[in-house]
Amino acid sequence: MEAVCPFEKKRPSALKKDDEYFMAMAYNRAIDAWRCGETPIGAVAVMGDEIIASACNSVARLSDPTAHAEMQVITQSARVVGDWRLNGVTIYVTKEPCPMCSGAMIMGRVGTVIFGARDAKMGCLGGCFSMQNLSGINHRPVVKSGVLESECAALLQEFFAMKRCK
Repeated sequence: MEAVCPFEKKRPSALKKDDEYFMAMAYNRAIDAWRCGETPIGAVAVMGDEIIASACNSVARLSDPTAHAEMQVITQSARVVGDWRLNGVTIYVTKEPCPMCSGAMIMGRVGTVIFGARDAKMGCLGGCFSMQNLSGINHRPVVKSGVLESECAALLQEFFAMKRCK
């Protein structure tokens, strides 16, 4: 019987670029945000099976309330694609997008949004509200939630627990 490494299924593989792989890349960007003192949220944009943009929250560092990871990834993606219409782009983000980011994804015609942790207070792709289901809008991204949800939620919970202790 061949020995199998117990961690073989735990590590993302560049050979298997699936939702968990790309969410792990977004998670790494969330860690970058934490290291900079920002709320640990990260995002990557994918076209085909390649990452075309990545960002982490930069709200405090830039003193800009719009400097969410998702907003930055949308802007970067539009530059890479050469168009504001991002139909072929999938955005992976560690926390459910807020109203601003959800609206920007709809306005930018992002094809798919995949997020980790749900946000019952401010999430607008199913958490407290489902912006993509508004009647009359002309674009509805495909939405998938719960990819690496426990890891993404734990990161946010730990960050805010540490903030409360200061």
